[in-house]
Amino acid sequence: MSRPNALAGLRIPAALVAVFLVFSLLLLFLPGINSAPSDRRRSPITVHRGDGFSEIVGRLLDAGVIRSRWPVLLTGAVFPDLHKIKPGRYLLPHGLSNYQLLHYLHTHPQDEVRIMIPNGIEQRKIAEIIAENLDIDSAAFMKASGSRELLASLQIGAASTEGYLFPGTYNFAWSSRPEEVIRFLVGQFRKFYSDSLRDKTIAKGFSEHQLLTLASIVEAETPEDHEKPIIASVYLNRMRKNMKLQADPTVQYALEGDARRLFFKDLAVDSPYNTYRQPGLPPGPICNPGPSSILAVLHPAETGYLYFVATGKGGHFFASTLAEHDRNIRKYRSVIQETGR
Repeated sequence: MSRPNALAGLRIPAALVAVFLVFSLLLLFLPGINSAPSDRRRSPITVHRGDGFSEIVGRLLDAGVIRSRWPVLLTGAVFPDLHKIKPGRYLLPHGLSNYQLLHYLHTHPQDEVRIMIPNGIEQRKIAEIIAENLDIDSAAFMKASGSRELLASLQIGAASTEGYLFPGTYNFAWSSRPEEVIRFLVGQFRKFYSDSLRDKTIAKGFSEHQLLTLASIVEAETPEDHEKPIIASVYLNRMRKNMKLQADPTVQYALEGDARRLFFKDLAVDSPYNTYRQPGLPPGPICNPGPSSILAVLHPAETGYLYFVATGKGGHFFASTLAEHDRNIRKYRSVIQETGR
C-alpha cells in the first residue's frame, strides 16, 4: 500500500495565485520598479561582441541603470528572444520596466559614430582613427587591409588597400567590423570614380592603381587645391621625359615613420618607394588621396614645369629649367633665414 502524498489534495488559494500573477506582471512590466535613481536622463552602456546576457545585465547594474540583477534575468528567462542584443553603444533612458529595458536593447538601433578621415593620411593613421572611435583594434584593421581574400573581392590588385580608403566624414556603427569599414571606404571611392573618370584614366595610359599612386604623391606634396593641377603637371612632365620623380613624400613613406625633415642620407634609402633612386612611379599609393588630387592628375595644368620648391611662406615656386629652380631654392633659403625657421 502506497504512502499518501502529503501534498495530495493541497489547493493553492486562488487569491494567492492572483497575487503572484499580479506581482509577476508588475515586476516585468511596471515602469521604474527596478530602475536605479539617477540625476541623468540617460546612461551609456557598451555591449561588446561575445558578451553574454548575464554579463550585459551586470553591466546595466554597474552603469546604475538597474537596482538589482535578478528581475532582469527573470524577465529574460520569460522572454528569451530579448537575449539577442547587438554589440554597440547605447544611451539608456531611466524609469523603464524590466521588459521595456530589454526590449529597448533588443530593438534599438546602435549608436552611430561620426568619423572624419582627412585627405592624404596613410592607412595606418586611418587604422588609429578607427580604433579610437569604434570597437576595432588598429592591428585588426591593418590585417584586414592586407587580406588577399578581401582585396580580391574589392577588385584591388595590390598588397593592401592603401590609396583606396576614400577620405571624408562618415557615420559608422560603433560595433562595425574592420572588413565592413574597409568595404565602405573603398565603396565611397568606387562611387566617386565614375565611368567618365575611368575612361579618362585609360586615355592617359594609366591603370586605376597608377592613378591613385600619382594622386597620392600630389596629395602629399600640398594641401592647397589650386596648386594640385600644377604639381601634377610637374610629375607628368617628368614622366614624359623619363626623369626620376624625386618626390620627397615617397622617401618619407619608405622610411615608415611620421613626416619629418629629410636629410641627404635619407635620399639613399634602399626602397622601391624611393623615387630618387627608382625610375617611374612607386609600387603603390603612399597615402589616401582626396578627390581634388585625383582630379588634378586627370586634369593637370598645361605647363612646362619640371621642378618646384617650397616658398617658405606656404605654396611653391615652379620652374621649367634647372637654373631657374636653383634661383628658387636660393629664394626659399633666404626666406628661411629671414624668418628663422
